[in-house]
Amino acid sequence: MTLALSDFDRSLLAGEHGEAQAFAMRLLVKFAEAVDAPRFLDIEAAHVDGCLYLGRASLDFVERLVALRGKVRVKTTLNVGSVDLLHPEWFRGEAQTRAQGERLMRAHLELGCLSTFTCAPYQTRHRPRAGAQIAWGESNAIVFANSVIGARTERYGDFIDLCCGLTGRAPEFGLHVGANRRARTLVRIEALPPEWEGAELASVAAGQIVGRLGDAIVAIEGLPAETREDDLKALGAAAASSGATALFHAIGFTPEAPTREAAFQGEAPERVVRLSAQDLRDAANSLSTVETGAPLAAVTLGTPHFSLAEFEKLLPLLEGAPAAVDVWINSGRATAKALAERGWDAKLAEFGVKLVVDTCTYVTPMMRDVAGAIMTNSGKCAYYAPGNLGVAVAFGSLRECVASARAGRVVRL
Repeated sequence: MTLALSDFDRSLLAGEHGEAQAFAMRLLVKFAEAVDAPRFLDIEAAHVDGCLYLGRASLDFVERLVALRGKVRVKTTLNVGSVDLLHPEWFRGEAQTRAQGERLMRAHLELGCLSTFTCAPYQTRHRPRAGAQIAWGESNAIVFANSVIGARTERYGDFIDLCCGLTGRAPEFGLHVGANRRARTLVRIEALPPEWEGAELASVAAGQIVGRLGDAIVAIEGLPAETREDDLKALGAAAASSGATALFHAIGFTPEAPTREAAFQGEAPERVVRLSAQDLRDAANSLSTVETGAPLAAVTLGTPHFSLAEFEKLLPLLEGAPAAVDVWINSGRATAKALAERGWDAKLAEFGVKLVVDTCTYVTPMMRDVAGAIMTNSGKCAYYAPGNLGVAVAFGSLRECVASARAGRVVRL
């Protein structure tokens, strides 16, 4: 397929909008040709996943754009970096890595990106509207934008997401196209474990199973009636971590799936997967590598970043004795500011919470003690932490995480 360029695309390539934009557009043309896109489309926003320092190449790329005096053309939010810039002393890695990490984060700001530094840009005032064409990186943000908001983005990796932000253009392919967003697999939850309260564990377990189905777009039927946005966030994050999910439909909950017929765009499912209560239990249990009673080194929450609603749910659980182990909660700057305005940060500190912003404890060396197991209510963290941090993990509900933090060992309720 021949890639058709608009007059604006050609002006970008010609350098009429700056050398950085011309450089970025040249890369986008190659990318568009590789994915067989017929044309480019205007985007309203970008989210850049490349703030986390993983080597010199990422820093060289961004600093080249800075040297070319580049500026983003659309609202561009930033994913987590390697350092909590408000608490840099918490970083426990090599000094050079910290310095390079800070340098990379600040270089993105020089390009005009917004200092969000969160994996959950949808929890900020920069949340896109339903139907918006955007170019987002970061797996959980991509699946949330597509599924829960109904915006349209493909999976954009490092460098390409930033190029989209610099040009305001993205290839028209994949999930940018309405017809490609049709569900093809129906996942029917036929029974929920009666011992599970609410939708928290069911959402993570369902996400873990959906991820294992590959990159097929699924429609999920039978989620608990009390399912809320944070539950869908956890579902998508688990599915994107355990697999390659970029879009799911939750029938009756997400905007493109008010009904089964809408989710499948009038077609019949090509595949039906039925889940029993035991299937869900097994999926949740697979995220733990230690048994009940195992000693804990720390509890870590907020992967993806904790929302204000999650903090509101957490606070009543903190009444009573403080934690016996470190409790780390990752969140965004906007949420941290809202906590301080409400005086909730003091209540968190009384329990022993360390509130991390700009980064996340599963990607950055911050926790003082990782000699024992860590506990989390995040399917994403439970999936990645053993490989990223070399730790044993206990997965459980938020209530179980708080009880375990007090006890200093894994507690099941």
